[in-house]
Parts: sequence; structure tokens; C-alpha cells
Amino acid sequence: MVGAGVLGLPYAMSELGWGPGSVIMIMSWIITLYTLWQMVEMHEMVPRKRFDRYHELGQHAFGEKLGLYIVVPQQLMVEVGVNIVYMVTGGKSLKKFHDIVCSGCKPIRTTYFIMIFGSVHFFLSHLPNFNSITFVSLAAAVMSLSYSTIAWVASAHHKGIQAAVQYGPRAASTVGGVFGFFSALGDVAFAFAGHNVVLEIQATIPSTPEKPSKKPMWKGVVVAYIVVALCYFPVALIGYWVFGNSVEDNILISLERPAWLVAIANLFVVVHVIGSYQVFAMPVFDMMESWLVVKRKFQPTRWLRFITRTTYVALTMFIAMSFPFFGGLLSFFGGFAFAPTSYFLPCIMWLSIYKPKRFGLSWFANWICILLGIILMVLAPIGALRQIILQAKDYQFYS
Repeated sequence: MVGAGVLGLPYAMSELGWGPGSVIMIMSWIITLYTLWQMVEMHEMVPRKRFDRYHELGQHAFGEKLGLYIVVPQQLMVEVGVNIVYMVTGGKSLKKFHDIVCSGCKPIRTTYFIMIFGSVHFFLSHLPNFNSITFVSLAAAVMSLSYSTIAWVASAHHKGIQAAVQYGPRAASTVGGVFGFFSALGDVAFAFAGHNVVLEIQATIPSTPEKPSKKPMWKGVVVAYIVVALCYFPVALIGYWVFGNSVEDNILISLERPAWLVAIANLFVVVHVIGSYQVFAMPVFDMMESWLVVKRKFQPTRWLRFITRTTYVALTMFIAMSFPFFGGLLSFFGGFAFAPTSYFLPCIMWLSIYKPKRFGLSWFANWICILLGIILMVLAPIGALRQIILQAKDYQFYS
């Protein structure tokens, strides 16, 4: 749950403001916890059958073909989008680490650092399955909690150093403020996004009629969301409190002191996104290779694996090098891809399968989540695209 999206939350707060920002953060926490509970409950709603994949649940709710067409593209957008964002994050964090540790060295382009980060995945992507990246995933989990804590502790340490902090509108015009508000919604949505793999995680838990998997899974979800709150809210609120509307779209880029701690935090981010990239890339590899073998009749050879995985890593690296806009990409994919899978698709499935009493509490709760999720999905990409276009106007490609 705790991913690089947490680093963009202070910037989102600077676009939203204290009141709306706090309300949207709390609402997102509550809504995504509710939709996560729904998915945990729906995992075994049919006796002696488990829906171990998001698309399997979608097929049960919407039909064999329609379920695939609705869910699979959304999942792919989430996974590919995260991989692109993590390429940018890894490269920029490497650059920040280099600039702090070697302040007198000749500046090196961000493009080269993204290439250095991406080159690691040309090797890691050929590991056979999730079990083979267990150590990388464990390191990534520890790192994510560490850099989140460093982000707000180091920010709090800055208070008193920062002069003339401003909390007014970030944009110079009303139009800019409105589009910035839209973009910030996507930043928040990107941070709350564990739904894409929740069924795969629950599938690993033993289940019997006497001891269904949903009980231990729900306990795990509650613990995870407590940790999420302890990471997200301090980073968002303290980061904004310290830097105001001058905060960068990645809080660790704004931090300068203590230099050694900021350098370590950026290195932690690099380790985290190395592991997280693979977690999100593995399902894409599986989909690509399955489609080539089943539909296109390719032989399942090592050469097929080598070519497909290397091509995918190269493609995500190329896009990240071309558009290294952390905030804009975060917001775009947060709204366009994460909002459906995290905010309203579980609610639509719940209404379709359980058919709660019309105008009852469950009916109202789900429709409110659906409406808010759709608004988020429409508005956030609009603001994000404007932000990317404005950044691209002054950006020299591969600089």
C-alpha cells in the first residue's frame, strides 16, 4: 500500500489547501478502506469457489467477455502506469542522491539516471515468478516505511529554517488554481491503490468453511490501513506545513537538511521502487506471454520471455526518459487508472452481485462512492494533462 505516491501528497495539499485537502485525504482513506472490505468479502462469495484474480471477479459480476473487457484494460493501465512513474521516481531519486553525496561533481542529466535505474530491470525482469523476488519485495516494504518516516521527520526538522512560508493559492490565476485542484485529486488517488492485487494476496491464505480467508485477510487490511494513516497523514500535513505552496512534487526533492538523512531517504526510495516495479511488472509479463502463446501460437521458449520482457522494460524506460514529470504522471494515472479499480469498480460489482435494498444504507454508500470515483476519474486527468503540457513547454527532451 505504501508506495512512492506518498511523496506527492504535500504537493497535492498545496494545490488543495488545508481544509479541502484534509477532507479529501480522510475521505479517500475511508472510501478505499470500504471498497477493499468489499473485495475481501467478495473473494469467496460463491461456496467452494475463490476469485483469485480481479478479472475473475469482474467476469462473475458482468459476464465472461464484458468482465474481461472492463477489468483487464484498467489493470494494465494501473500496472504500466506505475512502472512508468517508478522509472521516473527511481531516476530522480538517484540523481538527488548523487547531487547530495557528490555536490562538487559535474551535473549529470536526469535521463542518464533513469537509464541507470532502468538497466537494473533488464536483469531482474527475467526472474521466473513472485517467489523469486521475495527478498527484493521485503527490502522494498522496509524502505517504503523508512523513507515515509524520514520525509516527515526531516520536514519537521526544517521548521524554523524556512523563511516566509506561504499557504495561499499555488497558482497565479483562478483557472490555474482550478486545474491544479483537479490534478491534486489524482495525486491522492495514486497513493491509495492496493486494490489491484488484493485478491491475489488473499488467494495465498488457506481457507475452509469454518475458517474462511476473509477473517485473517480483513485483519491484515486493517493493520495495513493503520500503517497507511501513520505514513500518509504526517507526510502530507507536515510536508505542507513546512514548505507551504513552494513544495516540490516529490517532498524529498524539497528537503536539503540534514544532507546525510535526505541522501539515505532517496536511496531508500530507489531500493523500494526497484522492488515495486517488479511486483507491478510481473502480471504484465504473464499477460503478454500468455496472449502470445495462446492467441498467437508462439512457442513458450526462453527467447520469447527474453524478448517480451526486455521490450517492455525498454518501452517504460523510454517513456519515462521522454516525459520525466513525476507530479503530472502521478496525477494522470491516479485519476485515469487507479480511480476505477480502487474507488468505484468494487462498488459496481457489489451492487450487481448482492443487489442491496434500494435506498438502503449499502445502496446509498455504494452510489456515493461510484459518483465520487467517476468525478475523480474525469477531472484528475484533465488537470494532469494541463500540468504535463505546461512543464513540457519549457522542457528540453532528454536533458
